Amino acid sequence: MNAHEIDYRIFGEEMQYVEIELDPQEGVVAESGSFMMMDSQIKMDTIFGDGSNQEKGILGKLFSAGKRLLTGESLFMTVFTNIGSGKKQVSFAAPYPGKIVPIDLTEFEGKFICQKDAFLCAAKGVSIGIEFSKKLGRGLFGGEGFIMQKMEGDGMGFIHAGGTLAKKELLAGEVLKVDTGCIVGFTKDVHYDIEFVGGIKNTVFGGEGLFFATLQGPGTVYIQSLPFSRLAGRVLSMAPKSGGSRGEGSILGGIGDILDGDNRF
Repeated sequence: MNAHEIDYRIFGEEMQYVEIELDPQEGVVAESGSFMMMDSQIKMDTIFGDGSNQEKGILGKLFSAGKRLLTGESLFMTVFTNIGSGKKQVSFAAPYPGKIVPIDLTEFEGKFICQKDAFLCAAKGVSIGIEFSKKLGRGLFGGEGFIMQKMEGDGMGFIHAGGTLAKKELLAGEVLKVDTGCIVGFTKDVHYDIEFVGGIKNTVFGGEGLFFATLQGPGTVYIQSLPFSRLAGRVLSMAPKSGGSRGEGSILGGIGDILDGDNRF
């Protein structure tokens, strides 16, 4: 194997974290901000790119790091290496309520495509790159833009899904229609496109967006019930306007907002 062969355990229900067990000289690569805790004798290094064996020299590292800017991620990643003589653990936390999904790339022919903010961590040696959309419509209206992330190699990777996770095994030619933001990831043989909802009433009054994604098998698809964009939208919609609010638990409640001129009807 080119990637380090790591062991892991996932803890928790709504707010999960993954504990990675590293043998001596084994390492794991993670996005900045996902680190939770680690044992002593684990060395943390900030690197360009993903630390995979595919990087050749300084130009290869710069190119790998530059591609990450296109996905909205940092130029840097963090690698955690066990420099001790025994097994050590390092843990990474989910960014918001949901499920951490282990992806064994050897089961998916060495490649898995996911939305650009789903990646959490992976065994050192796994390549974390970008996947361009070849269709203009999918790029403009697909919810994920022209660029998604991909993991390639023969090791373990971990992604995060918001809310409850659904795993679908699609047969050849079988089509699944999904809200564009609810896609977590899919295997390389799944054909991903977007489709117009259609109908005047659906378009104007449906409230579900103008487009949905179509995923055609064969392959495996992971769907999330709570995309971060939907969660953020709900939080923002409930945030008090400037000048403060009496809140839902106050005596006056909504009446107080009306008296204050904060009429939301």
